[in-house]
Amino acid sequence: MNDACKSPILSAIEKTKWVAGWTLAFTLAGYSQLFAQQAAPRPIVLHAAHLLEIDTGRVITPGEVLVVGERITAVGAAVSHPAGAQVIELGDTTLLPGLIDAHIHLFLHPGAEDLQTVEESVPQRTVLAILAARDDLMAGFTAERDMGTEGAGSADTAVRDAINKGLVAGPRLRISGNAIDILGGHEDANRFNPAQQVLSNATYANSADEIVAAIRQQHKEGSDFVKMYETGADSMRDGVLHTPYQYTVAQLKAAIDETARFGGNVAVHATGEPGCLYAAQAGVASIDHATQLSDETMRIMKAKNIPAVPTFAIFEYFMNASEAGAKRERPMLEFKIKEFKRQIAAGIPFAVGSDVGPFPHGTQARELELMVKYGMKPLAVLQSDMINGARLLGWAGQIGELKPGYFADVIAVPGSPLEDITVVEHVAFVMKGGVVARLPSDSR
Repeated sequence: MNDACKSPILSAIEKTKWVAGWTLAFTLAGYSQLFAQQAAPRPIVLHAAHLLEIDTGRVITPGEVLVVGERITAVGAAVSHPAGAQVIELGDTTLLPGLIDAHIHLFLHPGAEDLQTVEESVPQRTVLAILAARDDLMAGFTAERDMGTEGAGSADTAVRDAINKGLVAGPRLRISGNAIDILGGHEDANRFNPAQQVLSNATYANSADEIVAAIRQQHKEGSDFVKMYETGADSMRDGVLHTPYQYTVAQLKAAIDETARFGGNVAVHATGEPGCLYAAQAGVASIDHATQLSDETMRIMKAKNIPAVPTFAIFEYFMNASEAGAKRERPMLEFKIKEFKRQIAAGIPFAVGSDVGPFPHGTQARELELMVKYGMKPLAVLQSDMINGARLLGWAGQIGELKPGYFADVIAVPGSPLEDITVVEHVAFVMKGGVVARLPSDSR
């Protein structure tokens, strides 16, 4: 082929390549844009009659929240409505951050608590825990701290991870695995025939070295924090609470130092003195139950910003469960109420935890009502629940308030919780991480 014939042919070939290349480029760009559009989350605008600012107590009327993906991008009386945004009209309700329960037991259900470990397999209890997590979320609890599996080991790791992967519905979870206890301690199988070798509902650790070993094993299995039994068993004698301590300050400090190594913290079951004092001196993250706190303990808690988690709901439940329960629990609850008023007056911080599990999951908003009933203002309880709860669970600045940049964990309740705290028992709408879990028409 001579050059005269070759040049036009090559020119045509090069032109075809050029056109094909640009066509392919435009096609790929089109597909990329299409995929980007498909992947981009559709904005959601939540509109309600009111919105409560938790940190200030200011009520915004009306209230709107713009959600893009899993985060809040705008909050106010009127936010921008991007093209294509879904608007969810929530009527005469108040928008709040999702509720936080800082003391739950997913692996417990109503019934003989000490027999659940004996009679039910861990797989069976895990199935029930998944259902419990769903019930809590539907009740408006978008974040929780599971305070021990009560003998189910690290099974809560599987529940937390399944929730995080979107396989099952449930709150954000911080988990401890099995709690830690001494031999013959509060959660040991003390009332059973020793020859039957009934398992403890907690992990034995009788020294600082054993505590550290237990924590390392639990962390390997997925725990976020550590729960330890510091006091028990409890008894009331002549109007005075008696509860032996289980760990020394040095032993608790060993636990705190080890847990801090991987970014966790230590929470304690502690109802009275001197165990509560030892826990405060060691610097635990929270003192749960906190029935009796000395002046010195409260001084330290205030200085170190250690919240008490009162758990009134479980005391009330056991008191109302039977005549025997009433006889046993009423003096304890009356003592606890009197002490709680002292704690409020002392100005210590609080977080909200119900100890749900022995009573039905999804009903624990009663805890907020009881804290108001026994002396706190509704706003103070909500701030303890959401702001202090977020800090305690390690999600400060991420959850607990309706602010731009926070996770879109949002609930709607009828009326005003500042005027009637009981509305938190009637959650009409639940969103967690930008995903709607419950609509007002949902009867679950």
